[in-house]
Amino acid sequence: MAQANVETYFEGTEWHCRVQGDRQPFHTSDTKERAIEAGRDEARARQVEHIIKDKDGTIESKHSYGNDPRNVPG
Repeated sequence: MAQANVETYFEGTEWHCRVQGDRQPFHTSDTKERAIEAGRDEARARQVEHIIKDKDGTIESKHSYGNDPRNVPG
């Protein structure tokens, strides 16, 4: 079974990171940059995708750190 992806998101007054499906964040920060760094590190360690969301909850970007299902040449 594949591991869940990591997401960085804004809630309340802080930026958080959590593994998708978990209710509690594993990291909380007052800056988006620190939260992105923590989320990226965790996604790399788990070899999953890191999903970064804007303050309004829309997806800003996605980065894959392993097991990319697409076979794209080049």
